[in-house]
Amino acid sequence: MRDPEYLFSKVDWSSVDRHQRQRLLEEIGALDGDRLLNSSIDDLCDYFEKKYRVDVPVLRLDEIVADQHETRVDVSQDPGRFIRNRSSPFYLPGTTVEVEVPFDGDAEAFKVQPTTYTLNSPQAEVRDGLLVLRIAGTSLSADEVRRQVDRTLGDIRGYLETLTRDAEGLNNDLRSTAMSAIEKRRGKLLADRRLVGGLGFKIKERQDHQRTYVVPEVRRNLRPALPPASEAPFKPEPVLSDADYEHILQVVQSMAQVMERSPSAFAAMDEESLRSHFLVQLNGQYEGQATGETFNYEGKTDILIRSEARNIFVAECKYWSGPKKLLETINQLLGYSCWRDTKVAVIIFNRNKDFSNVLRAIQEVVPTHPNWKRSLGVQSETSFRYIFAHKDDRNREMTLTVLAFDVPS
Repeated sequence: MRDPEYLFSKVDWSSVDRHQRQRLLEEIGALDGDRLLNSSIDDLCDYFEKKYRVDVPVLRLDEIVADQHETRVDVSQDPGRFIRNRSSPFYLPGTTVEVEVPFDGDAEAFKVQPTTYTLNSPQAEVRDGLLVLRIAGTSLSADEVRRQVDRTLGDIRGYLETLTRDAEGLNNDLRSTAMSAIEKRRGKLLADRRLVGGLGFKIKERQDHQRTYVVPEVRRNLRPALPPASEAPFKPEPVLSDADYEHILQVVQSMAQVMERSPSAFAAMDEESLRSHFLVQLNGQYEGQATGETFNYEGKTDILIRSEARNIFVAECKYWSGPKKLLETINQLLGYSCWRDTKVAVIIFNRNKDFSNVLRAIQEVVPTHPNWKRSLGVQSETSFRYIFAHKDDRNREMTLTVLAFDVPS
């Protein structure tokens, strides 16, 4: 049994705030270059945000338990007792009541002095997810013990509330701080790779290149781990710019609006015929380097742009036939051999009567796919954007936009 300690008195909050921010930047700066380039930026941000946030404890007051045991109590400093020599301990038989308060959060936070505090810090023992309060005396009563417990818990809760407000600023900044530092270092790494690559010589393989990566220790029980990354050196890959992606989708939407306004002209067309109309419009906007056609197709319904034998844009045209078919279409897109950051689209044509139910079903079913990572929001009333992980490598991410159009028969 450890003695109670003074809580919230080991280190001040400003030092903790500075330390967490500095350690985050140092770890990003020290991360292996290939490791950084081969990992998803968002997954890295998730890791750093979880690792360096301060989770202020929350007391589970409805789960408090109490116990008692006999003990010897030093009464030498008790002013109500006549003791000849108060410089030496004087023990009498007594009772100790132990009150255990479970909590969730980071136990280390009980050592941190918040920005507002009193000169008399509360005392308790912190152990294994429990806050242990002890009250000892030679003639304790239930009312007296309860008053002391309530007073101490009230003080602790006040400290935790202040500390929670202090931690909000740090916790809210961590993701943006990590994102900025990661993007800055990635930019420098890519510039360095292009510099060496432009010399025309074979790039020397580093002898100290790390083939495995050790997850650094952190102090929480549930330790965040760095996202998995390929062991191979990072090779820059061609990507479709966000601006070109948006323009392609605008061309698709414009064509679909023509179909919505003149449904009879397209009523008898199948998916392959519709795809051909989109190809004509898209190739009227973009000129290919070799054939004159940037947009091509493979299979029955694909619209795609290829670079160095891989797809950087793929679109699937489908008539709506239910949530299951939409998930199968996403699986088909994930099956392509794709570059990192490939951008894709699912173009859905609805010939059913209830278009509102189709839009609702799209938003409900897409996040249920096992490779879904997050939603990027509603682009319009009929357009939804998501990030998906490639089926074989979660660090290869796919931007997926689902566009739905109502084309009555």
